[in-house]
Amino acid sequence: MQSFKFRGFFVTQNSNTSIETKPKRILSGMRSTGNLHLGHYKGVLENWLKLQETENCFFFAADWHALTTHYATPEIVKETIWGMLTDWLAVGIDPDKSTLFIQSEVPEHAELHLLFSFMTPLSWLERVPTYKDQIEQLKEKDLGTYGFLGYPLLQSADILIYRADAVPVGEDQVPHIELTREVARRFNHLYRQGKPPLFPEPQSLLMPASKLPGLDGRKMSKSYNNTIELSETWKVTEKKIKQMPTDPARMLRTDAGTPEKCPVWDFHKVYSTEEERQWVQEGCTTAGIGCVDCKGCLLSHLKDELEPIRERRADIASRPDDLRDIIKVGNERARLEASRTMEKVRKTLKMDYRV
Repeated sequence: MQSFKFRGFFVTQNSNTSIETKPKRILSGMRSTGNLHLGHYKGVLENWLKLQETENCFFFAADWHALTTHYATPEIVKETIWGMLTDWLAVGIDPDKSTLFIQSEVPEHAELHLLFSFMTPLSWLERVPTYKDQIEQLKEKDLGTYGFLGYPLLQSADILIYRADAVPVGEDQVPHIELTREVARRFNHLYRQGKPPLFPEPQSLLMPASKLPGLDGRKMSKSYNNTIELSETWKVTEKKIKQMPTDPARMLRTDAGTPEKCPVWDFHKVYSTEEERQWVQEGCTTAGIGCVDCKGCLLSHLKDELEPIRERRADIASRPDDLRDIIKVGNERARLEASRTMEKVRKTLKMDYRV
């Protein structure tokens, strides 16, 4: 495995594969299983904002993927999908620069997934690291299903149907892209011998990991109830920050503390200036400032970032028909591209006999 840096991202590639150094087409999706929070914004959406400025991006709401773990509660997908798409637009994902669509509105994804399932060895799916990890982490759910085992292959179909050059991922998702490369390689080997390959082998764009933890210092996650949601009011956000736990050594205002033991400090490392961090460091360790002062500085930065997003969000949410029109156009654009690929796939598999 080799890697190189591209526009602030690390690209991983197989050592025996030559690729262009500039990806042309980017594919990424997000499951609609809950309200988006600051962790999503800092860990995913900010990277999408950078990529859409220079690349041909396809971003989709992965509602079928959501059902792999929420098949017993499908209403959650319906309740959250339009809010998620609203958040995308509110943070600046631009439908004039990127194609925004809903996965299930492009049924060609499912057709390609089915065709891939005929040629993909079962062992390839069983060895995907996140398969056993998620079964262990989500013990309260029955994930012993065909759909859950096969969701990495559906991901491969999502990527390859647009013949994407690269996929922005975290380190834990790199094995999924490697599986996609293997699927593309196997398809091209089985059915395209003597012909140009139909599917490219996509690269992993390693996204900078979000440095923003949850309000309690753990990973920001709805399951931990430690999130700041993009859709909540400023009053709610302010209350959450004021109630954040701090260094337990600071029982009294006059007690000195250690910033590194305080979850608020991790937020300062993301939002505050170097001068402000020095002020917090010195003030905390000498009891020169209190936790209220420390949090007040952070709140000013959060308000500057979140209030414009929430104003745009409120405007978009007030015009639901406009939002649906935007996504309808994206659905049509995505389906046109997917249909072109499927025409080639059917011809390759000698299935062009269909009326």
